[in-house]
Amino acid sequence: MYFLIRRLEISCKDIKKIITFVKKYKNIIEDFKNIIKEILPNEWEAFFEALKEDIPTSIRINDKVKLSPSDNIVKHCPTGYYLDSRPIFTLDPRFHAGAYYVQEAGSMYLEKIISPYIENNQIVLDLCAAPGGKSTHLANLITKDSLLICNEALPARANILHENMCKWGRSEVLVCNNSAKDFGKLGAFADIIVADLPCSGEGMFRKDEQAVKDWSLEAVEHCATRQREIVSDVWDALKENGIFIYSTCTFNRKENEENVQWVCENLGAELIESRHFYFHTDMSEGFFIASMRKTSSAPNFKHIKSKPSKYSPHQELLINPENWAIIEKGNEIYSIPRAFEAEISYLCSKLRVLKIGVKLGEKIENKKKMQFIPDTQLALCKDINTNSWASVELDRLTALKFLKCESITLAEAPIGYVLVKYDGVNLGWVKNIGNRCNNLYPDLWRIRMNIPEELCKLPF
Repeated sequence: MYFLIRRLEISCKDIKKIITFVKKYKNIIEDFKNIIKEILPNEWEAFFEALKEDIPTSIRINDKVKLSPSDNIVKHCPTGYYLDSRPIFTLDPRFHAGAYYVQEAGSMYLEKIISPYIENNQIVLDLCAAPGGKSTHLANLITKDSLLICNEALPARANILHENMCKWGRSEVLVCNNSAKDFGKLGAFADIIVADLPCSGEGMFRKDEQAVKDWSLEAVEHCATRQREIVSDVWDALKENGIFIYSTCTFNRKENEENVQWVCENLGAELIESRHFYFHTDMSEGFFIASMRKTSSAPNFKHIKSKPSKYSPHQELLINPENWAIIEKGNEIYSIPRAFEAEISYLCSKLRVLKIGVKLGEKIENKKKMQFIPDTQLALCKDINTNSWASVELDRLTALKFLKCESITLAEAPIGYVLVKYDGVNLGWVKNIGNRCNNLYPDLWRIRMNIPEELCKLPF
């Protein structure tokens, strides 16, 4: 009897929770519907019908590879493609090697809105960058003599950003884990700032049930306030006449148009362009983006200038070796763009930098001789001088075993460090010792999915 009563009590509690949730959910639907009706008075019914539709899958190709996955190109992004269906990306070694990025097509509008302002010798800051969609895009848009700083305030998300930027393979990149205020304190160093700000997530309702559960009018107000705080904190880091790109994955005006107007009126800017993406009119999730030009003055960026570094033979590991400076941190060796050597040195002294340029490898002492061990970042870097290394093309099954950090055998490969590839795309390193290879792929990046051999035969 006791257990029956206990079970009945639990059931009653569950029923109360369900009733409470249903009431709350009903309020969410009504409140959200009222917002959409106000924004789209003649289209709101079509908008809510589109909520029931399948989510389109789109990817953006890295310019370090040649891929044409479909004929359905995203109209505002020449490297963006819609796929007919969503494959198991984990089964494609090219995905792990940064050959492409899975991204909502609406977010790719960044290219169209920012391209008129891309120039030589710029510093671009992507402020709220994780997991890396816009940062990987910006890395392809900036010129080779520019510098991209990708930042994420939350440590766990910053680690994901770090991994994705390493795989994307651009050398002119720093990845940081800082607050917006940390950048604002440095003075005006950025020519362009991109801020995809934390928001109430209305544009994710179609694919993220949790986003619906977390949404409320109070959350909208809180997010709008937080967005203004973040922009205010970083504003001094943008040069006068610099470009600020403001974006969210929401529809409501408080987090979008009203905040853009607030920035223009209170911080000093002029609106250049804004654009909404809706479920029913665009093959994308919800998205808002606006570009502004800063009209207010900005404090000087007083970085400490340092002497240029001397030539290092490690520069030869990259193409155009004269463009790179070498930094050694203990046994670790990094390359950075020589054009921004002084700025990078100063930024590293003021910020929590997770990735600085490209980690080329490490020096270790072996039998009283210094030995160089190449790093995976070097393998994935688009500037790698491949003439320095032996390379082997792997089949799909062997490539996936490598990416799972399993041991593989390369009977025909030379002894020593070997660059392994799949479909012409660099994956990483092995050290071939004859009867087997030591796998140098980072354990933190390894595929954790159990992959039966028959799955590897699926087409992609």
